[in-house]
Amino acid sequence: MIENTNAETIALEPDEAATQAPGPAATAASPAEPLADRVKRLESEGDVAADYLEELLDIADLDGDLDMDVEGDRAAVSIVGDGLDPLVGPDGMVLEALQELTRLAVYRDTGERSRLMLDIGGYRAGVRENLVKLARDAIADVRDEGEAVKLAPMTPFERKIVHDEVAAARLSSESEGVEPSRCVVILPST
Repeated sequence: MIENTNAETIALEPDEAATQAPGPAATAASPAEPLADRVKRLESEGDVAADYLEELLDIADLDGDLDMDVEGDRAAVSIVGDGLDPLVGPDGMVLEALQELTRLAVYRDTGERSRLMLDIGGYRAGVRENLVKLARDAIADVRDEGEAVKLAPMTPFERKIVHDEVAAARLSSESEGVEPSRCVVILPST
């Protein structure tokens, strides 16, 4: 049983994945920042990250192609290829560490905190697909039963996916508990 000592509503909750990166205050796009400037800034983050990751792949003697994109308000870099499982690690733990190191490399070069998302071998894409299905099933249960549903503990990345899916379904959700046992509770409509 997880003790509810730290609950907050998603409407007030920042992007949980971004709260893990060190550095100065977030440089999220302000309403005054023109779209072209924001995209250019995020593409620059992606370039710095790609350079760092290419060097890492060379050191590890691994082959992989880098894909860069801008998704919403963050840069996204994916490493695709065969034999990349060691860079993902059990339950994505190595991937999480590499993402943080890559964010630090971007911070070192730009002086700005990055919300960059790293995927390796499609791991995060697969996790996202499974979590969207889990969230939709839980949303259906909440609507059918009219009672809150508490999901198993998740990482900040995983909770963000569920919160986004719940918000898209026009329901609300909360994160409760303390890391590493923090979980999502999907609430019925009032």
